[in-house]
Amino acid sequence: MFSQVDRSIERTTGGLGIGLALVKGIVEMHGGKIHAWSEGLGLGSTFTVTLPLSRQRTNSTYLPAETDIQPADTRRKVLVVDDNRDSAKSMAALLRLLGHEVQTANDGIEAISLAEQFEPDVILMDVGMPKLNGYDATQEIRKQPWGQKIVILALTGWGQDADRERSRDAQCDGHLVKPVNLSDLSKLLSTMTRDADHVQT
Repeated sequence: MFSQVDRSIERTTGGLGIGLALVKGIVEMHGGKIHAWSEGLGLGSTFTVTLPLSRQRTNSTYLPAETDIQPADTRRKVLVVDDNRDSAKSMAALLRLLGHEVQTANDGIEAISLAEQFEPDVILMDVGMPKLNGYDATQEIRKQPWGQKIVILALTGWGQDADRERSRDAQCDGHLVKPVNLSDLSKLLSTMTRDADHVQT
């Protein structure tokens, strides 16, 4: 869905350019629309988000009625690792809405340290990060006794066969391509264990 001239894993600036796609998906999940407009290069941009008013207000946790996403039957401890802090916070917020316990890390080194302390069931590991990329962080976690049973899913904008093979070589249990479909992720989290022969992604 996306391409990037600089495919280096340890990039320090810029992203994959998927922010608008993520926003569009989240807004549409809530029955809304988003419109982007600009008068031209260097003149700024305007993004208009339109959301419907809720007809009912309840004290229960809200999840969009337009989707088949339901609160999790099995509560997982999930570590979200992404050098884009906004992306990490957004993903964490959505997972908490589903009922999971979530913490975030913003580079590979922090991910290793936090994984040891937090003991997550699942790690969503961004691949392209400075300091220590997601592949190397995964391999370091796998060297630890506490890291053997953690389900680690590579989270990346790259989805070619070679990219998926590289995730397998790094001992990731699955490969998720950004932007991640929240409904699919919710179903995956409800069924996965490291003991399974294969994690479907």
